[in-house]
Amino acid sequence: MAFDPLSYPFASRRNVVYAARGMVATSQPLAAQAGLDILRRGGNAIDAAIATAACLTVVEPTSNGIGSDAFAIVHSGGRIYGLNASGPAPRTLTREAVLAAGHETMPRFGVLPVTVPGTPAAWAALARRFGTLGLQETLAPAIAYAQDGYPLSPTLGHYWGLAARNYKQALQGDAHAAFFATFFPEGRAPAIGELWRSSGHARTLREIAESDARAFYEGDLAEKMDRFMRAHGGHLTREDLAAFEPQWVEPMSVSYRGHEIWELPPNGQGLVALQALQILNQLPDVFSAGERLTHLQIEAIKLAFADGFAHITDPLHMRVQPEQLLSAMYAKERAGLITAMAGEPLPGLPPQGGTVYLATADDQGNMVSFIQSNYMGFGAGICIPDTGISLQNRGHTFSLDPTHVNALEPGKRTYHTIIPAFLTRQGQPVGPFGVMGGYMQPQGHLQVVMNLLDLGMNPQAALDAPRWQWLQGKKVEVEHHMPAHIAQALARRGHAISVALDGGGFGRGQMILRDAAGVLAGGTEPRTDGAIAAW
Repeated sequence: MAFDPLSYPFASRRNVVYAARGMVATSQPLAAQAGLDILRRGGNAIDAAIATAACLTVVEPTSNGIGSDAFAIVHSGGRIYGLNASGPAPRTLTREAVLAAGHETMPRFGVLPVTVPGTPAAWAALARRFGTLGLQETLAPAIAYAQDGYPLSPTLGHYWGLAARNYKQALQGDAHAAFFATFFPEGRAPAIGELWRSSGHARTLREIAESDARAFYEGDLAEKMDRFMRAHGGHLTREDLAAFEPQWVEPMSVSYRGHEIWELPPNGQGLVALQALQILNQLPDVFSAGERLTHLQIEAIKLAFADGFAHITDPLHMRVQPEQLLSAMYAKERAGLITAMAGEPLPGLPPQGGTVYLATADDQGNMVSFIQSNYMGFGAGICIPDTGISLQNRGHTFSLDPTHVNALEPGKRTYHTIIPAFLTRQGQPVGPFGVMGGYMQPQGHLQVVMNLLDLGMNPQAALDAPRWQWLQGKKVEVEHHMPAHIAQALARRGHAISVALDGGGFGRGQMILRDAAGVLAGGTEPRTDGAIAAW
């Protein structure tokens, strides 16, 4: 696969970055450089991914934190591995407990939507299986930035400011005091270019590094989380933390245009992206660019989401298996529902039988697709005092309807939005990619893959291209630089089109691809402060 920087059909804000020794692509320049420094010191792509991920908890806390979940796809030694480090609901968090607390649906903020954080365990598991350096070395850059501080970059500062307004309006009570003290010192968000530091964050990362993450799940940090939750009516306990182990899983794939697109199996929503691609496989003449291609993409993703919302949850609780949803027979049936006009998506029944993303590669053939997130920006608005541990609110996606497949149950993992992806060709690695952003993620994966394989764009162009986002029903939002004739043609097909002036809702992604000669080509989002550090 060649990557001609002049091949794309519109003006790109950046050129593809090329390198041969190693590459790190992520949404924060400081984190990307931290990962590259690890490569230069003898670490491999897995070590670099851990260093970058840990650094992102410090230099982009608006999207992730130590209390996040994480997922990874690793290519090493000629094969692909998957890691699911999403935590379950605490053992005492029941539907009845949430209803008794006065909620008719799962709350967005506070102690109730907090599930077991998986990110520190993910770092440790990756290091044990694939790393060449220990956590004390790979977490050192993150510890230094937390202790000494760093200046806010423009996009980070923008979203930190938005969070200040949103969280101040939504959060009340003593449970949130440490959160505001940590992330909004002096009662405000730090400004763009202003230094922010968190000594508690540095101490916590140091404890995680020195204990191979055991301090977080069994030691002093676990005890602090337990005490905080008991004091504020939460359900996460030391026992819940001690019982957690990330799971090694087999990634799933579909063939598309001579390549294999890889995603992780449920409880993540990568299945939605794969099903949409499989539906498009059944349609003739999808290759043509323009509004017809966009129309078919939207209709396919709507059908795939309808099935995803109806069927995806903790795999131990799924009533339909992923293989059934990805079968060519079922995809052909779903494709038959697509017409020339916008449709209303309904789930079918197959035959029975604020997130950060990073990609790394080294010159030994290792490549990593890694994603971690608190969910909805800063997460639950809960920070354990003096630790910098900002907790996720993943439990928000549980349903309180006891008949729903994703109904809340103790010890159950919820439908998860964050998804890493990987591309191979005839079994050979091409590279990792991802697009963060809630329910935009499968939609971003679909568009980026088709930009690469259908429209022949290079990695940077595939990320730069204007995007659409299906919202619900026939509602579709498009970026302001989407060509007007395409938006107008979609409206004539019955799509309810709106134009977004802010591109923040359309995801932020990165990609690293390796060609047959071993040359790495990287792209990163113009929608974020992204950077590619290369060697």
